[in-house]
Amino acid sequence: MNSFRMKMRFILVTFALLIVSSCTMNGPLVIGHRGAMGHETENTLASIQKAMDLGVDMIEIDVFKIKSGEIVVFHDERLERISNAGGNIEEYNITDLKKVMLDGNHRIPMLQDVLKLIDNKVRLNIELKGANTADRVNFITEYYIKDKGWTLENFLISSFNWDELKAMRELNEDMPIAILTEGDPLEALPIAKELNAEAINPSYNKLDQVIADTIKKSGFKIYTWTVNDSKDIDAMKKLKVDGIITNFPERVK
Repeated sequence: MNSFRMKMRFILVTFALLIVSSCTMNGPLVIGHRGAMGHETENTLASIQKAMDLGVDMIEIDVFKIKSGEIVVFHDERLERISNAGGNIEEYNITDLKKVMLDGNHRIPMLQDVLKLIDNKVRLNIELKGANTADRVNFITEYYIKDKGWTLENFLISSFNWDELKAMRELNEDMPIAILTEGDPLEALPIAKELNAEAINPSYNKLDQVIADTIKKSGFKIYTWTVNDSKDIDAMKKLKVDGIITNFPERVK
């Protein structure tokens, strides 16, 4: 009898694990927002490493082109909020920017620093925050595809600046693109179709079932931002979004 019970328990546990595995496989992609900024200073190598440690499917970062021409990873137009310096980041040269200290004793990385750290292990969503970023970002990503073993599919370029996305598409007809939007997500459908985008990335509080279904039926994925509360994460899962951008990747998993 004990042997029978043990066998039944084994069967039930195995069945439960299969169900959990199936749900996980069919769930949304876990996308670390600025790395894992709920744990480490945003857009730093430490934050990106933490996101990978937490097992994300994709990492989202923000980039600007600075005065000396480099593409650097930072979110704000100005430095004051999370650093010991001030001023517009686009007006810095790389020598001076390397002297800036961020909260938590971190430095501002260049895009290449992030690519070296990720090493093609997870997909990278590069948000074009600053002006005139498309050209240089395309140059860098093409180099990593041709010479460093990355694949085109492991990049995703997004922006609220749709003109910058148009510039990217003119430079590269194959680069995966996501349309970032703060307002009605359906207003992004025309530009998504024009640019042959992969996805529309709306704010989670602008989504409902009708909007989500409309976007999906139009042929686009949905990577929604920035979803940190467990109830909101569950609500997005019920809408069957394709990816959830979050400060706390472990909450989505």
